[in-house]
Amino acid sequence: MSSPLESLFGDAAEEQPAEQAGDTKRKGKKKKAGKSEPKPGFRGFSRRGGGRVSHVEMPSEWRGTTVQVCGLWPFGAGSGTPMVGVPLGRELTTGATLCCDPISWFQRANLIHNPSALLLGKPGLGKSTLIRRMVVGLVGQGVFPMVLGDLKPDYVDLIRAMGGQIIKLGRGLGSLNVLDPGATAAAAARLPEEARTKLIADAHGRRLNIVAALLTILRGGPIADTERTVLNAALRVLDERHRGVPVLPDLIRVIDEGPERLRAVTLARGDEARYRAAVDPLHASLLGALDGPMGETFARQTTTAIELDNPGGVCIDISGIDDADAELQAAVLLACWSDGFGAIEAAHALADEGLAPQRHFFVVLDELWRVLRSGRGLVDRVDALTRLNRQRGTGQVMITHTMADLMSLSDHADQLKAKGFAERAGMVICGGLPQAEMSMVNQVVRLSSREQSMIVDWSTPPSWNPDLKEDSEPPGRGRFLVKVGGRPGIPFKVELTSVERDVNDTNKRWINSTTRSHAKGT
Repeated sequence: MSSPLESLFGDAAEEQPAEQAGDTKRKGKKKKAGKSEPKPGFRGFSRRGGGRVSHVEMPSEWRGTTVQVCGLWPFGAGSGTPMVGVPLGRELTTGATLCCDPISWFQRANLIHNPSALLLGKPGLGKSTLIRRMVVGLVGQGVFPMVLGDLKPDYVDLIRAMGGQIIKLGRGLGSLNVLDPGATAAAAARLPEEARTKLIADAHGRRLNIVAALLTILRGGPIADTERTVLNAALRVLDERHRGVPVLPDLIRVIDEGPERLRAVTLARGDEARYRAAVDPLHASLLGALDGPMGETFARQTTTAIELDNPGGVCIDISGIDDADAELQAAVLLACWSDGFGAIEAAHALADEGLAPQRHFFVVLDELWRVLRSGRGLVDRVDALTRLNRQRGTGQVMITHTMADLMSLSDHADQLKAKGFAERAGMVICGGLPQAEMSMVNQVVRLSSREQSMIVDWSTPPSWNPDLKEDSEPPGRGRFLVKVGGRPGIPFKVELTSVERDVNDTNKRWINSTTRSHAKGT
């Protein structure tokens, strides 16, 4: 069996030297065809004294940085793109295939320290298309995708095509009970006492956080510490008294009745007036949440619960909420994130006790900026949800337009915490961004001048195509740069298959509109 070197260079080794070839031609008349002189092969003559070797040793290979091996040019060669993970597209300079996703690069390749990604890019350049490609590839690896709040919607067609679960929320479409423990209750009933106690405590903390977050959005600022203490005590009283799954009106009723346990944490000391003064602002805010824009969505029992037994994943469609309802959008997004992470915790609790298989999840947190801008103090709520994804066996991607979305918060402390989202991300993926963004991005990941120029060029608006009588494709559509810490970035272009294109159209209302058809007809 020939060696790789023999297969590459064997033909060359079998050729005759130039002088020998010339002699053969001159003596061709004297020699008969097919009786040329024997030639040594790649390993030498296979005869006695011929010097044939049984093993050709491969040359040594060394790898180093460009600074260390630049003097050895042209013998130094750059390494190829990673081949572990979901194939996203081709590298722009070499054409090599790039495989990348936060779970594979953390679990298998050990390239990042945290299975999370932050995706930045201007609208219309393909951020959702990139994430949909990751979702498809990870589903093929057995990972369960969870799109916790689809506003446009961008992921509904894909999850439906894979046979996943679609949950609709919004006015007249469905409701989400923030006091519903969801999958936690069913899981807790199957767990031993110690694990059950921990899971119930986690569920209690999650319900407390989401109610506080809803009031923060409603008020535009965080609630007081005393009000949070009252909410904590009220939820515990509600769990002891109420049969079944409570809703927000039941929580208001407990606060209105004022049992002794609640009065004790307010330091009312038997004085009715002091108790009312302590709880009335909280009482009024909860009533406002029920009667205001959030009431129809959060005041009733959950319409459809998340199911984790469907390999196609789950997508919570909230596109029915109008963009004018900014507060409601932010509240529903945060509630969906809380509900989704609660289901993940329940699944892991069962797996830890050997009652269910161990599973990995890929969580998509889109439109991050909508939540962060809805009220001071909401960064803490998002931070609490996303900080422990490595311990939860969960990969996640947070999507927003620019770093300015994270750094333009009114409170300086919130700005620093939001910046921490980017700093803790295992990888940062940049699409087209304006020049003004470069200084802020450089605070998180170091970009070379070439990388900055490339990202800014991708943000250039499309030019007018007179032949098609419409705008050309934006120069940055589908082009992204993967950055991991201070390592050189990998620029690539997403390439879709024909099957994927049918579920990757986020402009259906424009393409199928009568206005566009009429314009083409004229």
